[in-house]
Amino acid sequence: MTATYDDLRDASVYITGGGSGIGAAITDAFLGQGAKVAFIGRSDATDFVTEMEAKHGTRPLFIRGDITDAKALSDSMEQAQAAHGPITTLINNAANDKRHTIEEVDDAFWDWMIAVNLKAYFFACQAVLPQMRRAGFGSIINFSSISYMMGNAGYPIYTAANSGINGMTRSLAREVGPDKIRVNALAPGWVLTQKQIDMWVTEKGLAAHLDRQCLKDTLAPEDIVGGCLFLASQSSKMMTGQALVIDGGVVVTG
Repeated sequence: MTATYDDLRDASVYITGGGSGIGAAITDAFLGQGAKVAFIGRSDATDFVTEMEAKHGTRPLFIRGDITDAKALSDSMEQAQAAHGPITTLINNAANDKRHTIEEVDDAFWDWMIAVNLKAYFFACQAVLPQMRRAGFGSIINFSSISYMMGNAGYPIYTAANSGINGMTRSLAREVGPDKIRVNALAPGWVLTQKQIDMWVTEKGLAAHLDRQCLKDTLAPEDIVGGCLFLASQSSKMMTGQALVIDGGVVVTG
């Protein structure tokens, strides 16, 4: 941790997918700031919650659920409000970058990918707005990625959804700005989570990617949290409708 944001102490924070990968690092970081954290996920996160309680002395609220179920998602946010007060930071982090070819996509797979990577983001924003209006302010952080900026092959529905997140972020920022609610996107580069290492990382592919980065170190989940804390805090109170890229300098090189 390199910065402390006093306004995040006791803040009510809600994270989708906050029990693993980048989401787990975000949960850890906000707890370290003294925030009250709730997160939703499909897999059991009991061990992680216990680990966080031992580390920070505060137990995050884990709600097991499916973000593609709009009602369950909204209900979980009401549960978070009951426990921690109105949510003032929403982090739409959960996503799935499952690889696929054009030919193998059918209706069901298309609908599922869009549900996970775009639909859930919108309905989370919709559900949190009354809480943020009640609080008088709020920060929404929508995770995108640099994949659509690079025109990456191998997962066209994922890149389409990520581009959509950027457009949605800009429009929502315009609509809810009068309520002092900020909406920004955060676009990580290739972050080496355990899932990425297990499923997608190859020595050749990683070397080629690092060759394109300006900074030659690989990205870890912890490298993303600083930008997330900044966007949540009042240090960025006049920043909205933007896309913050944390990628080691890939997209600047073309």
